[in-house]
Amino acid sequence: MTRRRLRPDEVELWRQIAATTDRLHPEILRMDELTPRPKPKPHKAPKPRLPEFAIGQVARTATAAHDLKPSLQDTLRTAPVSMDSKAFGRMKRGKLVPEARIDLHGMTIDRAHPTLTAFILRAQAGGKRLVLVITGKGRDRDEGGPIPVPRGILKHQVPNWLSMPPLAQAVLQITEAHISHGGAGAYYVYLRRHR
Repeated sequence: MTRRRLRPDEVELWRQIAATTDRLHPEILRMDELTPRPKPKPHKAPKPRLPEFAIGQVARTATAAHDLKPSLQDTLRTAPVSMDSKAFGRMKRGKLVPEARIDLHGMTIDRAHPTLTAFILRAQAGGKRLVLVITGKGRDRDEGGPIPVPRGILKHQVPNWLSMPPLAQAVLQITEAHISHGGAGAYYVYLRRHR
């Protein structure tokens, strides 16, 4: 059985009773005079379950807590700019004309990956700087399962392929193409200079 701590009113009552009695052995010091009392533990206020809210205040909208992986557009949009920022702005506005392009529409992953790899390495060896990779937007496939399936397999795989060896050494920047060059169904790939 664990002993509970005395409440302050119980401690005060005990001291009043102890003050009216005579000590059996007055020569022995009392134990509470010898040992220092432990410091009281700081009392933490419980964390409120809901944030503070005042009348008339606009409620904050909560973001979805289950959204673990950012979308592909958000990932590309927040990627740091590795190339010249002025040229990057012109490229995003569709002012730079791609020097070469490849269309991966209708290809399977097994066929598209080596085709893309050969195209990028050949373009870099040829001194090209900006190429257009057309993937298509993909078709809607709502299979009704518990796990959502991303739309457009090639659209999601191409940025991954471009950021892994052997293409990572050739690619400087990847971004979604301007609407005049295919928009969400294509990517601008800015290549490093061939050395």
